[in-house]
Amino acid sequence: VQLQASGGGLALTGGSLTLSCAASGIVFSWSIMNWYRQVPENERELVARITGGGKLTYADSVKGRFTISRDNANNTVSLQMNDLKPEDTAIYYCNTRRGTIDYWGKGTLVTVSS
Repeated sequence: VQLQASGGGLALTGGSLTLSCAASGIVFSWSIMNWYRQVPENERELVARITGGGKLTYADSVKGRFTISRDNANNTVSLQMNDLKPEDTAIYYCNTRRGTIDYWGKGTLVTVSS
């Protein structure tokens, strides 16, 4: 299983960024795909989840600002982040689980400057 995330970078408060994650080695259309984020000294937190059937889950802190979506034809999951805030600064990780094993992408840094 490989997860390749891209799209991080620097944004101003109120700006937007889009993260993408390309997956391989899984039956993507069946897989639950997640975006997590982590700041130093904190645990990784779930930001958004999309199931194979399209059910969406968001952390309260990002509801109304972030949108997760998937493209089953291209095995990609995206995270559209709008109205970014300095507290969104973190390393963002793409994640999926197969059986009991969690798979993680390398992480992409998002920095939001005020």
